[in-house]
Amino acid sequence: MVTFFENIPSYYRTAILVGGLLLLWIIEGLVPRFHFRNNKYRHAGTNLFFTLTTLVINTACAFLIVKASLWTSSTHFGLLYWLHLPLWLHTILALLMLDLIGAYLIHLVQHKAAWMWQFHKIHHIDTQIDATTALRHHPVESIFRVAALFVAIITMGVPFWMVMFYQTLSAFMSQFNHANIRLPKVLDDILSWVIVSPDMHKVHHSHYQPETDSNYANIFSIWDRLFGTFKAVPDTTSIRYGLDEYTDNRYQEVGPLLKVPWEHPVTDKDKVSGVSSNL
Repeated sequence: MVTFFENIPSYYRTAILVGGLLLLWIIEGLVPRFHFRNNKYRHAGTNLFFTLTTLVINTACAFLIVKASLWTSSTHFGLLYWLHLPLWLHTILALLMLDLIGAYLIHLVQHKAAWMWQFHKIHHIDTQIDATTALRHHPVESIFRVAALFVAIITMGVPFWMVMFYQTLSAFMSQFNHANIRLPKVLDDILSWVIVSPDMHKVHHSHYQPETDSNYANIFSIWDRLFGTFKAVPDTTSIRYGLDEYTDNRYQEVGPLLKVPWEHPVTDKDKVSGVSSNL
């Protein structure tokens, strides 16, 4: 496995990403959690545009990740190297720490820091969550995530092959936990004790803020349970996705979504104020 991920070509990782997406799309068609109200292919087209921008940003910043991982392995810098762990334990802890710092914590911060939320919220504006939603991120948000991953690699001491293994696993898990699939509730509940299951993550995309501000993890659900951000909803089919101030259909199109961080949405309160001022 070490040799494979040390030398994995970029087209292999792309094939895994696309293959996972196609597999989940097929499963979504067989056992959907909900049926699309609008055109599924138009929805996918919007989300795939942001998938491409994410890939462009990640490729442009790849040299930082590569340099960081090669430097830590050559100098044995980082907490996990200093502990002199066997390879198997180093690998497990590296995956956990990359998931904690590079996914959970940066995700949590984006919900708590108002200026970062402006970019992250286009991910939450999606009103029909499926596997294509996984990489629906504003290009600026992709930079936040690369920076968090860089910090995790340097502080923990993660060699290149482990980073490639993590990123491959992370991409597939993100698609899986966003997928519009209906698993037996017992199975979904069992999975959610170890990894982020589809129903667990659907709660995070609820329009209801106390639910939106929960279930931040990407791979390992332990972080939400450990830090008190886990929330379960008995019936996820009752969840309404999206954000209340972005219900206009134009917010499901690429152009308006790119402009979202710099605009002030018209809320119901604004509409009432506007009516009052005109009286």
